[in-house]
Amino acid sequence: MLLNLLFTNPLIFLVVAMGMVVAITIHEFAHALVSTWLGDQTAKNAGRLTLNPASHLSLVGSLMLLLAGFGWGKPVPYNPYNLRYQRWGATMVACAGPASNLLLVVIGGICLRIFVSTGVLAETNLLVYFLEYIVFINLMLAVFNLIPIPPLDGSKLLFGILDAPKYDHIKIWLTTRGPIVLIIFIILDSWLNLNIFQGIFMFFVNLVYKILF
Repeated sequence: MLLNLLFTNPLIFLVVAMGMVVAITIHEFAHALVSTWLGDQTAKNAGRLTLNPASHLSLVGSLMLLLAGFGWGKPVPYNPYNLRYQRWGATMVACAGPASNLLLVVIGGICLRIFVSTGVLAETNLLVYFLEYIVFINLMLAVFNLIPIPPLDGSKLLFGILDAPKYDHIKIWLTTRGPIVLIIFIILDSWLNLNIFQGIFMFFVNLVYKILF
């Protein structure tokens, strides 16, 4: 648990906590920014078009970060009927979150390679730890949120593809039962030691580090 790290290694705890705050804040801000660009002012009027973490962090999600090492931010409100592109507008807003996390992976990875490969910073430097965690947590957030099950961002991409009326029953089923299915899947993955999520995450983490180094 992240909370244990607070007592065993406070500096690393601070680095990890800062990395999570940055990742969640940028993710939610990206949703608000794209929805505003597309003509909807809901997020802006709600005070979510900001990089202030206090506007994006969820109390329950933050507690879960401390207790379970995984949490979430407050969902960004938007009105899909105000978006400039009716079919793909919601998809663009949703995908902005994972896209922002992937951008942070690229930025963090480039900085990490420059600092470590050139010997500017030692591998034990706290900034190096921070950059490593930025790459790791943002990659995890991007991959996880692209799973096409509500309420994750990937579901909006799936719904954009399944735009024809003949798919309405699928979208209704996923919207009403998707969150429960996702929770059950996560619990079973943990309790039964299937490690499906971990396997997916580590595949992409190892891929990124092969590219970097």
